Amino acid sequence: MSTTTDHPVQEASTTPPAPGRSPRLSDRGLAVAFISPALLLLLAMSVFPLLWALFLSFTDYSATRDVPANFVGLQNYVDILTSAQVHQRALTTLIYVVGAVTLQTVLGFTIAYLISRRTHGRGLLTTLFLVPMMLSPVVVGLFWKFMLDTQFGVVNSLLSSLGLGSVEWLTKQRTALFSVILVDTWQWTPFIMLIALAGLTAVQRYLYEAAAIDRASEWFRFRHITLPLVWPLLLIAVLFRAIEAFRLFDLVYILTNGGPGVSTETLSFHVYKVAFLGFDTGTASAYGILMVVVVIILAQVYLRYLEKLKAG
Repeated sequence: MSTTTDHPVQEASTTPPAPGRSPRLSDRGLAVAFISPALLLLLAMSVFPLLWALFLSFTDYSATRDVPANFVGLQNYVDILTSAQVHQRALTTLIYVVGAVTLQTVLGFTIAYLISRRTHGRGLLTTLFLVPMMLSPVVVGLFWKFMLDTQFGVVNSLLSSLGLGSVEWLTKQRTALFSVILVDTWQWTPFIMLIALAGLTAVQRYLYEAAAIDRASEWFRFRHITLPLVWPLLLIAVLFRAIEAFRLFDLVYILTNGGPGVSTETLSFHVYKVAFLGFDTGTASAYGILMVVVVIILAQVYLRYLEKLKAG
C-alpha cells in the first residue's frame, strides 16, 4: 500500500509591486544612468565649445562688441593661411617642437637606459628624476625666470665665476627660444624617461643571455635587441610630447611673454593675443580650428607609420 503526499505547488506571484516602489532597473538602464552624467559633462566641456568655436570661425564676432556676428564665410581662414605673421609663428613653433622633443627623447632614453642597468638605487633615482614633471608649468617658469635673470640669476653667477661671462638668456632673440626649449626639456624629459624605462624593463632577459652566449658586443645588443623592442613605445611617447609642445603657452607667457620682439611667440601664444588682447574672437576661433585639424592630420600620419612599423 503506497501513500502519496500531495505538496501544494506555489505559483509565482504576479501581483504588481506595492505602490511607491520603483521597478528594478535593467542592466542597460543602470549603464545609461551611470554613463549619462559623464557623457553630459563631456558634451558640455568639450564637444559644445568645439562646435561653437567652429561656428564663430565663420563670423566676425568680437567678445567686446555688443553687435550680432556677421557671417564672413572662409575669409578668416584665408587671412590666416596667407598671413606672413602666421608663417613666422608657425616656423617658431616648428623649431621649438622639433628641438624640444628631440632633446627630450635623446636625454630621456639615455637616462632610462643608464638607470635600467643599475641593480641598486633604481627606485630612488627614478623618483628624483620625476620631480620636475610633478611641478606646475607656472612654478617651473617662475623658477627658471629667476635662475636665468641677467643680473641676479644663479646661472649667470656660475658662468661669471668660471670666467665665461654672463648671457642674456631671455632678452636676446638668439638665446630666448633656446632658453624656452631648455626649460621645457628640464621639466618633461622625465616623461620620456619613464616610458622608455617601462619598455626597457619589459625586455625579456633571456634575449640578452642568448646574445651573451654568442659573444655579441654591447653595441650589437643595443642595436638589435634593446632599440627595436623599445622603439614603438618610445614613438608613442614622442607623439604625446609633440602634441603637448605644439600647444605650448604657459612657459612662453611666464618666461618671455612672446619676446624679445616675437622670437618666442608660438602659435598658441599668438592665438591668445588675437583673442584676449585684440578681441578678434572669430579669427581666434579659426586659429583654434586650424590647429586642431593640423594635430589630427599629423597624428593620423604618425599612427599609420606606427601600424606599418608594428606590422613589419
